[in-house]
Amino acid sequence: MDGGQIAALIAAGAFLMLVLVLAVPILRLRHTVDATTRMINDLNDRTTPLLGDVNITVKNVNTALEQVQTSLDGVNLQLAKVDTMTTHAQNVTANVANLATVVSAAAANPLVKVAAFGYGVRRAASARRNAETEREVRDTIRQQRRAAKRGNR
Repeated sequence: MDGGQIAALIAAGAFLMLVLVLAVPILRLRHTVDATTRMINDLNDRTTPLLGDVNITVKNVNTALEQVQTSLDGVNLQLAKVDTMTTHAQNVTANVANLATVVSAAAANPLVKVAAFGYGVRRAASARRNAETEREVRDTIRQQRRAAKRGNR
């Protein structure tokens, strides 16, 4: 054996040692990869039913939201009807107020005239009574003056 063969043999031995040293971490890494693969498979097996349940829940929520939307549409329709009724009631109220104003004016004008007429009648009656009393007083004074003039003659 010459020097080149001995060097090749030493290099082969060193390579064998390197392979043996690296084989242990590679085998441990294989166990880690196997454990990770098992864990992923278990997670996949457990997640599939959960995703099915989530899909069912989402469908139920969508159905409930559709029902809520239908209810809201009905409520909006009823609110539109109530708004129309409120507008009509407002118009009726305005008409009643106008009618009350007209009736009040129509009734108040004759009442004012009746009150003024009553006041005028009372005043005229009072003036007439005072005029009669005044006439009687004047007549009495005239008679007394005439009597006084006759007595002086």
